[in-house]
Amino acid sequence: MSNTYIGYHFKVEPKDPGCEILVAELGEKPFESFTESDDGVIGYIQKQHWKSDILSDIHILNSEEFEISYHFEEIEQVNWNEEWEKNFEPIDVGGKCHVRAPFHPKTDAEYDIVIEPKMSFGTGHHETTHMMIQHLLDMEVRGMKTLDMGCGTAILAILAEMKGAQPIDAIDIDNWCYLNSIENAERNNCRHINVYEGDATLLAGKKYDLIIANINRNILLADMDAYVSTMNSGAILLLSGFYDEDIPYIDDACTKLGLTFVNKLQRNKWVSLKYVLK
Repeated sequence: MSNTYIGYHFKVEPKDPGCEILVAELGEKPFESFTESDDGVIGYIQKQHWKSDILSDIHILNSEEFEISYHFEEIEQVNWNEEWEKNFEPIDVGGKCHVRAPFHPKTDAEYDIVIEPKMSFGTGHHETTHMMIQHLLDMEVRGMKTLDMGCGTAILAILAEMKGAQPIDAIDIDNWCYLNSIENAERNNCRHINVYEGDATLLAGKKYDLIIANINRNILLADMDAYVSTMNSGAILLLSGFYDEDIPYIDDACTKLGLTFVNKLQRNKWVSLKYVLK
């Protein structure tokens, strides 16, 4: 197997949510890894899987909402650990939860989570993940049957298990996220997380006490019926992945389905909402 890679350096404006959308689209291609840069994201693909028109159907590159420029270079024998170490710093949430890579030292935090950061989204760095961690830290979830929808790295499912939630279903439509979630659950010695590859159609017949959904506004709105249909009486729904100005749309969808608003967290322009089904 060739050890030669092509590295694509993307400059993205606005960076949020542009980088997340871009990475999601690139994830459909044979890109192996992503690292965040100061002004965008870097994607790596083995040269043997590369072709000159590989970006021809990446829709966001033609979107009027974002300004994206890029260049690419050939790289010999990428040292992924070195790339990750340059781009991944440990996260501390409230002094209680420490999110780190395997090459970072362990701390005495109550919840020590090890994530192999093959990309820096879903590691706790992003405001939405940080807020969802805050919600979970403030809750008693022991014994709750839990769903982590759009699980990414499974960081939220892992924290939920550490706090006593079980059993836990972690679902993501992206194959890379599915595989990475399995790896991270094993890495953190989780025994009650079942990882599935797919979308909300997998929820038919399921019932949960806690649903965690850190996705984007459009998917949340499209799948809200599916989420609520799986909620037991008294179940909690944690939502993030959208902006403050999106709240009216999310809240309208939730209240129409019988959910009651509990509270809101905000970091910069991103928000996270908590609802309960009474």
